[in-house]
Amino acid sequence: MGNLFVELARRASANARREVETYTREIPEFGFLDKGPGARADTLEHSLWLRHRTVELSPECSELTDEDLGYIASMGELRAGAGMSLEVRQRVLWLHTALMLREINEAAEAQRGGGVAEIMRMMNWFAPQGERGISAYCQGFVRVLRRRMQYVEQVALLARSLLNGDPISAELATAVDMELPDYWAVTVFRIPDRPTGDSFLEYEIETLVKSHRVPVVWSPEDGDGSGELVALVPLRSGTAGAETVSPHAVLDLLPELAPAHLPELVRDFAQALGRPCAVGTATAPLPELADALDRARRISRAAPMCRGSARLRPHTLADVFVELAVVDMPFVDTWLRDVARRLDSGPDLLVTLDAYYRHDMHRSATATALNVHTRTLDYRLRRVRELTGIDPGSTRGVRTLSAVVTRRLSGAWR
Repeated sequence: MGNLFVELARRASANARREVETYTREIPEFGFLDKGPGARADTLEHSLWLRHRTVELSPECSELTDEDLGYIASMGELRAGAGMSLEVRQRVLWLHTALMLREINEAAEAQRGGGVAEIMRMMNWFAPQGERGISAYCQGFVRVLRRRMQYVEQVALLARSLLNGDPISAELATAVDMELPDYWAVTVFRIPDRPTGDSFLEYEIETLVKSHRVPVVWSPEDGDGSGELVALVPLRSGTAGAETVSPHAVLDLLPELAPAHLPELVRDFAQALGRPCAVGTATAPLPELADALDRARRISRAAPMCRGSARLRPHTLADVFVELAVVDMPFVDTWLRDVARRLDSGPDLLVTLDAYYRHDMHRSATATALNVHTRTLDYRLRRVRELTGIDPGSTRGVRTLSAVVTRRLSGAWR
C-alpha cells in the first residue's frame, strides 16, 4: 500500500469525526444526532466504514461488493426513515463528496507533493465507485419512500427531482414505473383560484397520471392566490408533430413545438380541474428542465384563460411571443389596454375578435362559432374599425388587435 493510502488510513477516524461534526453544524435536520448517543455513534460508524473501505479497495481499483452496496443502501433507508427530505439528502451527498475530496488533497499535501500516480489511481477509483455508492444510497432511500408515500406523492417527488436535477429521479422513476427520456415538454396549467391543499382531486390526478404516464406536481402557491399544476410530458421519437422525427431534431429546428399528444392530455387535466385555466409549454433536454419550467410559466401567464376544456390548448412561445415582449414594456401594455377600453362600448367585440383570429379570419367559420349571421359579424368588425381606427383584417390589425385580445383574456388587466 502506497504512502497516500497509508496516510488516509491514519486520518480515517479524525476525518469521520469531522464529517459528523460538519453535518451537525451545517444541516439543521441533523440535530437529531444530539438527542442520543446511539444516533451519533451509528453515523460515525458509517463514516468510518466508508473511509476504511476506500483505503482497502482503491489501491487495486477493486469494486464495491454487493455486500458493500447493501450496507450503503441501508444507510439511505436509515436516513429516509428518520424523515430526511430529498433536499437534505442531496446536501448530505454533496458534503460527503466534498469532504472526501478534501481529505484526499490533505493526505497528498502531507506527502509534500509526492505520489502523483497514487492520486490518479485514487481518483480513477473514486469517481465510478462513488457513483455506484450514491446509486445504492438512493435505492435504499426510495425503498422507504415507497412504503410511506401515496403514489401521487411519489410522482410529485419525481417531478420535483427532475426539475431540480436530482440524480435520485432515476430511482423514483423506477418506483412509479415511468421512463426518463432525454427530452421533455414542461407544461404549466395556470389556475387563478388554486384549489386548497395539494390533495385536491388526488384520485382524479392519479388516474390521469397513470393513463398519460407523466410526472405531475403542484408548484408553490403564488401570493395572489393563483396556482400552477406542472406536468412533465415525455418527448419521444415520433411524438412531435405529424412526421416521425427525433426529439433532438425537433428542438434544433422548432424549439416551441409540442408533442402531438399534448392537447389531449391538456383537455383531460383541464376537465378534471374543472376551473378556468391557461396552459403554457416549453420543450427542453433533461438537464434543462428548470429553465423550461420558467419559460412555460411565463407562457402560461401570457396565454388566454379558458373556461371550458374544449377550447383550451397548450400555448407555445410561437403563440404568445408578442405578449411576452409586451409584459416587459409597460408603455406598450398601457397603449394596448387603452385600445381594449375603446372596444368595451361595442357589442361583444373582444369575443368576436377572439373567434375571428382563432379561425384565421375566415368569416363563415367565425360566424358559425359565434352563432351569428355573417352580416352581424361584418357589422361588428366595422364597429371595431370605427372605435379603434384599425382594420381587424389588415396586417396592423392582426398584430395589434390579436395582442389586445390575448392580453385581456389572460387576466393580466384586472
